[in-house]
Amino acid sequence: MTTFDNHEETMVIIVGGGPGGLATSACLNKLCIPNLILEKEDCYSPMWKKYSYDRVHLHLAKQFCQLPYIPFPSSSPTYIPKKQFIQYLDDYVTHFNITPFYKRNVEFAKFDEFTKKWNVKVRNGNSDEMEEYFCKFLVVATGEASYPFIPDVPGLASFTGDAFHSTQYKNAEKYRGKNVLVVGCGNSGMEIALDLANNGANTSIIVRSPMHLISREMGYLGLMLLKYKLAYTVVDTIMVMLSKLMYGDISKYYGVKRPEEGPFACKIKYGKYPVFDVGTYRKIKSGEIQVLPAMKSIRGNDVVLENGKIHQFDGIVFATGFKRTTHNWLQGDDYLLNEDGLPKQEFPQHWKGKNGLYCVGLSRRGLYGIAFDAQNIATHINSLLSE
Repeated sequence: MTTFDNHEETMVIIVGGGPGGLATSACLNKLCIPNLILEKEDCYSPMWKKYSYDRVHLHLAKQFCQLPYIPFPSSSPTYIPKKQFIQYLDDYVTHFNITPFYKRNVEFAKFDEFTKKWNVKVRNGNSDEMEEYFCKFLVVATGEASYPFIPDVPGLASFTGDAFHSTQYKNAEKYRGKNVLVVGCGNSGMEIALDLANNGANTSIIVRSPMHLISREMGYLGLMLLKYKLAYTVVDTIMVMLSKLMYGDISKYYGVKRPEEGPFACKIKYGKYPVFDVGTYRKIKSGEIQVLPAMKSIRGNDVVLENGKIHQFDGIVFATGFKRTTHNWLQGDDYLLNEDGLPKQEFPQHWKGKNGLYCVGLSRRGLYGIAFDAQNIATHINSLLSE
């Protein structure tokens, strides 16, 4: 039998200290509802503080990315850079007096029908001891990007260069003059490829899946149209038309076509974000970044592609996304989240489960979705406590 040396009870436990967890805690604090954030890393917002590359900016305009109650300063740029966003989060945490528990890895959470409370068992990363918490309400705030995923490529272990997930990439300093392959054509993959090419690396990128290519300005226009209640199908038609006018037939350079459904439909239905072009398209069009098909295997420094060709690389950056592991520790929930850790219910009813279970930041709507979820959760909990 496991002995639990630490027993703690609070009204709300929030699992995850990213922007979603911080926003929910802030909204609860504003209503004087006791809450506790359990964060597995040693800081809040670790994806931004520890696992993002240096040149990253928010791809959406700042008014779509602010957390509840605290707007970005009017003097800040439209597209917030990493350093300023981290400062914004620091100020946010200070303003709302948010004090997460760090290095707390949740291993079990289940609703107790007898006590009508959630029982949460946590591994303390500092002491390796188990801790037990009880709460009336439980919020899953582990985010869309939980655990880095690297595909099981045959021969990967034999690669003699650097091979790592994009969360470990900071900048191109050590790759000047070297051959580097980026695997994955989402926003991170495209921007890392651009960073490498801009700084003297011989850069290639693997592009496999159909994608929408838009500019930041197109994204801003699309969100403004949606804000004013234009149907997303109409907005998608406008986005695709503008993309074709600016970028033409992308299959000529990327080897893939645009999806059949529009960019906002793909985002809402499948969680697939459009690629916001910040300069990569021009590099690909000029040949400075080489586009390659899928890889088949790796032999030493040789990467074998599906077309049979072989290329040698000094480094491989896997911008291949993330997996969620909520199903490993959240027990007894058959309503709120699916096996992939995403909501079963469609927006805008996706955030509320049963028995006081909620989720924030899983609606595939970025920081704007986080603000929506956090405010709804806090308001709903407050209404239940007021009954």
